[in-house]
Parts: sequence; C-alpha cells; structure tokens
Amino acid sequence: MSKETHKPVIAFTVGDINGVGPELILKSLSNKKIIQLCTPIIYGSSKLISFYKKALNINEFSYKQIVDPSDVDTRKVNLINVLQDDLVIKPGESTEDGGKASYLSLSRASKDWVEGKVDGLVTAPINKQNIQSDDFKFPGHTEYLTKLAGEKDSLMLMTCSFLKLGVVTGHIPVKDVASQISKKSIIDKGQILHKVLKSDFGIQRPKIAVLGLNPHAGDNGLLGKEDQEIILPAINQLKEKNILAFGPFSADGFFGTADFKSYDGVLAMYHDQGLIPFKTLAFEEGVNFTAGMKLIRTSPDHGTAYNIAGKGVVDISSFLSAIYTVIDVLKNRKEYA
Repeated sequence: MSKETHKPVIAFTVGDINGVGPELILKSLSNKKIIQLCTPIIYGSSKLISFYKKALNINEFSYKQIVDPSDVDTRKVNLINVLQDDLVIKPGESTEDGGKASYLSLSRASKDWVEGKVDGLVTAPINKQNIQSDDFKFPGHTEYLTKLAGEKDSLMLMTCSFLKLGVVTGHIPVKDVASQISKKSIIDKGQILHKVLKSDFGIQRPKIAVLGLNPHAGDNGLLGKEDQEIILPAINQLKEKNILAFGPFSADGFFGTADFKSYDGVLAMYHDQGLIPFKTLAFEEGVNFTAGMKLIRTSPDHGTAYNIAGKGVVDISSFLSAIYTVIDVLKNRKEYA
C-alpha cells in the first residue's frame, strides 16, 4: 500500500478491448470516491483510453502515464502502456487483436501482482476463445492466475452482500463433473471456503451449506449414489475438522425456498449449479473472487457483452463491487491477522 496515504494500489486489466471492459474501467474510475479509496493502475494504452473516451463522450477523465507501479501518483488514475501502437479496436467484435491485447494486459498486470508491486488485481472480462495462444492455454482467469501465483489450489467464489458461493469443479464440461468430484476435492474446497469466510469476510463461525450433485440430492440412492457415498462422508469429515458443514441439500429446493439465507457460505458441486442461481439473484452486484490465495483478485460476474460494447449503456455495479471487494478483503485480512 502507498506509504503516503495507506491506500491500496490496485491493478486493472482491460480485458477484451472490443468488449465492455474499457467502458467499465473508464466509468468506474471517473468516480472520485474510488480515487479516495485506492490508487488505480490501468494496464492498457493511451490509444485505447482515447478511443473509448471519444466513443462514449467521457470528457472528464485524466490519468498519469507511468512505467512502473513504484511511480504511481496516489491522487490520480495511473496508466501503464502495454499494448501495441497499431492496435485495431472494433467494439462488439471478437478479433485476434482483441485476444492479444487482453493477454498483454493480463500478463503484465499479473506479473506486477505476483511480484507484490500492487495490492490487488481487478480483471475486466476476456473472451476465453480469442485469448488462447501458446502463452495462454487455460479455460479462464481463475486457472491462469492460480498457477501463476504458485498456488496448489484456489476456489472460484461468487460473492455479494447476501451470498457467498463456491464451486467444487469449475470450467469443465458437464459430462466430466461426476468423475471430478471426490471426498478430497469437496473437503479441500470446503476448507478453503471456511478459511476465506473467516479471514476475508470477517465471519467468526461460518455455517456452510453443501449442495448435492443429483436431483433431490440423489433421493437416497435412487437418482445416483454420489450424494450418499461421496458428498455426505466429505461433509462428516469437514465436521470432524470443526467446520460447520451441512447437507447435502437438493439444489433446486435450497434456492427455491431461500434456505441460502440461513448460511454464510454455499458449496456447489459444479459451475452452473451454483452460478445460475447466483446470477439470477445477484447479477448486478455479483463479484467473482479467486479465493484461497495470498494474492487478491476479483472481477465482475459477467462477460464481454459484445452486444452492448461501445454503446455507453453497460451497468458498472458489478465492476464497482469488484473494486470494493478488494479493498474490503485487504482490510478484513489485516484485522483477522
């Protein structure tokens, strides 16, 4: 953090330059309250900022161009140029340039993040297809950053003011979900969730609900044996580790009856089982938090939104929440320590 103001220095990646990422950044960092709470560094280019300032008619946005986080001006938005000068920007289109630019921004920002030059990382949405290259062969940010940070494991945690939801399996095909679920994977993710709820969100004795895999949590083996033979024993082992874990719950009824309100955290078995109800309930304020790592990274809970890119209509609520989450987690970790 800045020695002068104790404000955290936060790195911002621009994501896909033809998506809503640049607009999210410009609109969010135009808010003077953000500059009072943190020192932002955009990893992009002056050309990219100028293009979207003009396209979106954003006149009152200034920044200081720097070459390294050590040069930050704590009173301003800072910019590190990492993109090529011949950048072609085509809002609403998936292009090769868009993929290259999103990787260049991510790679430099995450390098500074890993080296401790910044206190947190907020990533704008990428296109998971056009970013693929010899340097990036990952299904998403979570896997890339977990490996880069040298962590053995992490937890994709969707968070908002009233719900903290993690997933045992992340970006994998549905046909592979059952084979990837084991007692160990549930226990590992459950322990991460428990620790994070305490250290990062200030919950002293968190209660965790664990969802079943099959419809009706297997109906006592009638609709699948995983719930009784894998998930329930894992929950019991979590209890033996002094973790308040409950379940397995039938996912449809759990959310349909709002049972999630009785728990501090929810552990879903796979991506859509957790993210569909989460985004239905909290799309405007939801944040994707890569939990369980020493380093802090968040992002909005939505994608590139090509259909509205460059039109000036994107809702910045989720992106603002991603910024606030970094600031809050830093504060909570300090208090927890």
